[in-house]
Amino acid sequence: MNSQADKPVSARLTAFTLMFGNFVTGLSIMGLAGMLGDLANGLGVTIRDAGLLITFGAVVLCIGSPLMVWATSTFDRRKLLAFALAVIALGQAANALAPDYASLLVIRIVMLMLSCMFTPVAASTITMMVEEKDRASAISFVFLGWSLAVALGLPLVTFIAAHVGWRETFATLSAMTVVVLALLLYAVPSGLRGTPLSLRSWVMIGQSPLILLLLLITVLWTSGQFLLFPYLGPLIVKLGGGGTQEIGLFFGAMGVMGFLGNVAASRIVTWLGTFSTALIFLLAMFVGTAIWALGAGFLLPMGIGVMVWGIGFAAFNSMQQARLVAAAPLLASATVSLNTSGNYVGQAVGSAIGAGLFARDLLVTMGYVSTGFMLVAVVAHILSRKLR
Repeated sequence: MNSQADKPVSARLTAFTLMFGNFVTGLSIMGLAGMLGDLANGLGVTIRDAGLLITFGAVVLCIGSPLMVWATSTFDRRKLLAFALAVIALGQAANALAPDYASLLVIRIVMLMLSCMFTPVAASTITMMVEEKDRASAISFVFLGWSLAVALGLPLVTFIAAHVGWRETFATLSAMTVVVLALLLYAVPSGLRGTPLSLRSWVMIGQSPLILLLLLITVLWTSGQFLLFPYLGPLIVKLGGGGTQEIGLFFGAMGVMGFLGNVAASRIVTWLGTFSTALIFLLAMFVGTAIWALGAGFLLPMGIGVMVWGIGFAAFNSMQQARLVAAAPLLASATVSLNTSGNYVGQAVGSAIGAGLFARDLLVTMGYVSTGFMLVAVVAHILSRKLR
């Protein structure tokens, strides 16, 4: 708990607000996946080029997240979070007005560079407001926002882009972010400040085999996921013969399962611990991508694969955050930011490999390569127990 808060605000209200913040932040990063085809057509570029907007953005995020967290480690949490959401709101509005592909790329890079600290700062903020025994559950709850971004946000993005237009979609996302920003200014107390991060902090992290392995696991599973995820819409069309309705259903099913998986993780982690809970949901992602790969070309098995895969992605990420916090509580803001950076490294690696395979029409191969990344992540996760 932090006694510097200038007004009594419940941790529960703050957690809900940070969850909604992650919802709009997640859409600022993943939203392109829901309108990739419409965006490519509107800008006159290929699916591969549109997908590279995600890759370039992820490169910026993986570098910017730890740097921004380090530079702002002692700043007031509410001001930092509000600044990030304000940047996202302005950036999404600017995206709606972008005249061409190059302009959209520049706007996206600037937006993500200046807002990249939201997720790690949100995670460290909620840990300041709850008891140690409740941290894993609280972090898991805050990360439900990412599940909701897939469950509700991406189907909405797909619908608006297909029936109204991609520019109107960006405008809608900007308006949603403004609403969340207003809620955040009320619900997050001021006076919450992180532990100063010195160069020594990063050296300590670099000397911890457990933390380094956890970060590698994050890169591996995220690479596997983003090898398929940004191209899910085009793959449903090309492999399964689906359309806008099927794309929305797939994203919705994945997100709903992710939401339920995260809720389940927040409940069972108290009894099973973070390692075993994380293993369950990592295995779900491995099995899900394997089902997708084996059933590629048929909508039903592809849909089942997406649902099983969806069970794991949000819950496992939450457990990774919790394991990092437990491994070095005083370095939590740094390790959580590095984990977020690891997510973005994985996004860049996976989406770049996916773009290359997609451009070569190796659509079925994408599923098997994704499954391979997941398998290596499972092995690394099991090995991490020896470093506990």
